[in-house]
Amino acid sequence: MRSLVLPISVVLLASCSIGESLAFKSTSKILSRAQPSLQMESDYELAKNAIPGALKTVEGFWVAGPPDDAAERFERILAEGYCQYGTGFVEDDWEQAKFDHNIAAIEYHNARSTNVFTRCLNFSLKLLGKRWQKQIFGTPEEVKKLLDDTGKKKRFEMMYAGAGLGGMVNHNLTRIEMISYLGTVQAIMERVVALDAKYGAPKNKAHAALPWIALGMIHSAKGKAMGGDPEKAKQSFEMALKLTDDKFLLARTLMAYRVGLQMNDRKFFHDNLVKVLETAPSIWPEQRLANEIAHRRARRYLSHEKDLFQ
Repeated sequence: MRSLVLPISVVLLASCSIGESLAFKSTSKILSRAQPSLQMESDYELAKNAIPGALKTVEGFWVAGPPDDAAERFERILAEGYCQYGTGFVEDDWEQAKFDHNIAAIEYHNARSTNVFTRCLNFSLKLLGKRWQKQIFGTPEEVKKLLDDTGKKKRFEMMYAGAGLGGMVNHNLTRIEMISYLGTVQAIMERVVALDAKYGAPKNKAHAALPWIALGMIHSAKGKAMGGDPEKAKQSFEMALKLTDDKFLLARTLMAYRVGLQMNDRKFFHDNLVKVLETAPSIWPEQRLANEIAHRRARRYLSHEKDLFQ
């Protein structure tokens, strides 16, 4: 009798393991296909409240230990999701705190932003592997060799690693050791656009535009006298607009605000923000949420125009 118990229990355990593995795989595929529904959301507040719970649910599946292929799908969702949540919502609260001159809120949202972008970076590095996890924080020479050895198959992971690290730098500008990684962020994004130039941009037009928006942000981070390059920034944002058929309104909003201030060009600032608000967010249904965020920020910037251009 005892001899029968062991084989039966082994079969039951194996069937449970196989069933669990299949469940993880099917869930990861469904969540990957469902991800665009949030990007199509028209209600900013609904998305803001829904995304954290959605991310933690996906993270729960990942923590549960799915098989490798399902784990990678969860990691891709989490890398992209945390970076987009940080950019679209946590940074929005941080930016509003800055306009309100609320020091306590600025510090609070700086800390939250750092946390969220760190998660984006960590999941990206998980996908990129151990070499990236070590050498991304190395010397410029080590980073260059790392990037040269990384091909187009890792474009997505590279892009979000750069976005996550860039977000961390942006919210830790008082830490010299963090500022030193800005060159790494720029090198990553330049590698991504070089791969696109060689092999063609991805079919996902938002993903094609994102590294150019990142480069626009980098080139507009400083005034011209301090080493910033408004012309390169403008060209980068315009490339993002070209790749998205002028439908990615966030690229124009950021260009208007950052390059307008960088050049002290009030007309450029005003005209481009008005153009954003005159364009319906629904012009790009697949990126409706990003366009709603663009409208939200355009209204904020225009409401402070007099203060910004005294």
